[in-house]
Amino acid sequence: MTYQPTYDSRDLRYKSPYGAVPAGTSVQFSLRPPRAEGFSRATLTARFESRNNQTITLPMPWQGFELSQDVFTARLDTTGYLGLVWYSFKLERLDGRHQELGPYQLTVYDGSERVPSWFGEGMTYQIFPDRFRRSRIPNPEGLVGGRTVHQGWEEFPEYRPDAQGEVRNRDFFGGDFQGVLEKLDYLRGLGVETLYFNPIFEAAENHRYGTADYSQVDPMLGGNEDFSQLCREAHKRGMRVILDGVFNHTGFVSRYFNGNGFYPEVGASQSEDSPYRPWFNFTQWPRKYESWWGIYSLPAVNEGNPSYRDFIFGSEDSVVRRWLRAGADGWRLDVADELPDDFVHGIHAAARAEKPDAVLIGEVWEDGSTKIAYGARRKHILGGHCDGLMNYPLRSAILTYFTGGGGEGFVESMETIRENYPPFAFYSAMNSLGTHDTPRILTLLGAEGEFRDQSKDWRAQFQLSPKQRKRGKDLLRAAALLLFCFPGSPTVYYGDEAGMEGFEDPFNRQTYPWGREDQELVDWFRALGQARRKYPALRRGTIQYLYGKGPLLAFLRQEGKQRLLCAFNAGETPQAMSLELEGQLAPILGEAQSERQEGTVSLTLPPQSGVLFSVK
Repeated sequence: MTYQPTYDSRDLRYKSPYGAVPAGTSVQFSLRPPRAEGFSRATLTARFESRNNQTITLPMPWQGFELSQDVFTARLDTTGYLGLVWYSFKLERLDGRHQELGPYQLTVYDGSERVPSWFGEGMTYQIFPDRFRRSRIPNPEGLVGGRTVHQGWEEFPEYRPDAQGEVRNRDFFGGDFQGVLEKLDYLRGLGVETLYFNPIFEAAENHRYGTADYSQVDPMLGGNEDFSQLCREAHKRGMRVILDGVFNHTGFVSRYFNGNGFYPEVGASQSEDSPYRPWFNFTQWPRKYESWWGIYSLPAVNEGNPSYRDFIFGSEDSVVRRWLRAGADGWRLDVADELPDDFVHGIHAAARAEKPDAVLIGEVWEDGSTKIAYGARRKHILGGHCDGLMNYPLRSAILTYFTGGGGEGFVESMETIRENYPPFAFYSAMNSLGTHDTPRILTLLGAEGEFRDQSKDWRAQFQLSPKQRKRGKDLLRAAALLLFCFPGSPTVYYGDEAGMEGFEDPFNRQTYPWGREDQELVDWFRALGQARRKYPALRRGTIQYLYGKGPLLAFLRQEGKQRLLCAFNAGETPQAMSLELEGQLAPILGEAQSERQEGTVSLTLPPQSGVLFSVK
């Protein structure tokens, strides 16, 4: 006899509808305890967290029985509520004994708004502007920040502290918009549909996260019109452009703070009468002030200041709206969980007002539905804030799975996200294996933990051995296939498709190896991108897990009559699994042996590999 649980939040027989629900939904809950337990009474208790923790208890009348299980049912009304509901159950017997289940999470979101679907359907390519491609060697003379420029594109970034003990990130390579323009056809050929740029505005540091002037493209990249031209050419090729919005802090060297007096305007650190003075929180003017994570070169802004809010999103000519008019199609919000909810909502409203199909993606490293920052549960994905988030939980689940974790762990962690997230946020997630904030994925997969506790000099000089690189490439091919098969936008950090190596910043920010690409990987990523573009089931289909145990994982993506089977073996030896699946298999990507039996299919996968089938 198959075991039947008393409650399963992911089974429609126990909770309907599935997962997060729009406000106003009446949610039905059912308990199915074994009849032999003799439960005679059941209650549902729900705590509405965002309604001052209002708690209600509802009776769950007995509805009868199904086979060997009693059935108790109740409905919970979510009208007029947005936020999390924490619910639990109590089952009681006549002899006074009882059983408690929970608490469980129910996400209630605003379902009235139309969220653009374009972002989550196609492939995104992340470009770190200084390191992707340059059209010429720039002259740094007269530019903000006292920069230096590497004459050789293949030189190594500076990583050692200077004479003052600081790593100042003032060494540039000169990547520019013209260089990106020259490679738009390459990116289009990869299957890219969205270009996501790390910060492009004038800044002293090569990462440009300490903005000096929100109104100007950094001169090394080109001019404002060069950006608009890039957007026009991308749009001609069916690609959109997302910019990095860094609104939690500015640069010490900036028009606004002007810590070194570079700009002619009177900055916040120069005069208490400066119009920018209220933008910053000084504890002892002018030398002591709040900064991002205590980094003095990144003074934190006061997001509650009306003038700053107007500058970023409130006015017709605000930063958010101006750059959408210039050609951008959306924003990625840096450290979104460090921005007040009403500030994010203001950005969202301004973006939609300027361009109705603009998207807003938030940087959040955890489960965005339960994120607490500065003592408050965040509203990131309840509607009217972020349309999607950077899906670091998926990255973590993929890395864990391919480095010894079981398929069951992957299924559990990702089904938790699917259950907790509104569908719009689940399908608009920015999914990646690596970013500018993580070590290169090829290095992580190939090095097998060898790098732990090693010095920065050791990490700078490290290169994968031929054996390690082969292992890394095999795992990367499989991990990338999983990424491209999963709901949300598969996002490739520049150069990962070319086999770039490197640990954390700045080793993960080396220049793109033009002419020295790993062509096997480039071809694989191109095939992935083309598959993502071709198959609606990958772009927006449902996901159903068929297997998840030990080194094996399999799931089905379906859109209408189109069904695609995605299967993986993370182990170091061939592995076989049997799936309950009707239909004939036609290979699309990867290799596996399949054997058809009535109602089932047996797959044997090579070690550290993945395969994509069409199911007819």
